[in-house]
Amino acid sequence: VAGLGNYGLRGTRHSVGMEVLDQLARQLAVAEGWRVDKRCCADVALATAHGLELVLLKPRRFMNLNGLSVASAAEIYSLGPGDIYLVHDDLDKALGKVAIKLGGSARGHNGVQSCISALQSNEMTRLRIGIGRP
Repeated sequence: VAGLGNYGLRGTRHSVGMEVLDQLARQLAVAEGWRVDKRCCADVALATAHGLELVLLKPRRFMNLNGLSVASAAEIYSLGPGDIYLVHDDLDKALGKVAIKLGGSARGHNGVQSCISALQSNEMTRLRIGIGRP
């Protein structure tokens, strides 16, 4: 599960994916388990939920390069594009609205496009978090 965003700009609307990952880590009781993984240039926490092993990932790059971290982590943890969930902001959704998208185009989102390019696939499931238009 990758929370897309701009790593150094916490609290901004474009980093909502990372905020969701922080909340998920708290709910799974692994919030103290974040560690820097230099191999994929990301913060990583490992968790288990409902019998599934999860890799929580917050890329330490700007949004348009998040895919490099996601692709490196996929290789390290032997994950295919279909195993990856991207959590990201969506300008076209009202604030707080949430939708799941199963693969397809990036719909103009630079972080998702970076992941599609780096993984050479558009099969990743996306959790789109509405932030509305400013």
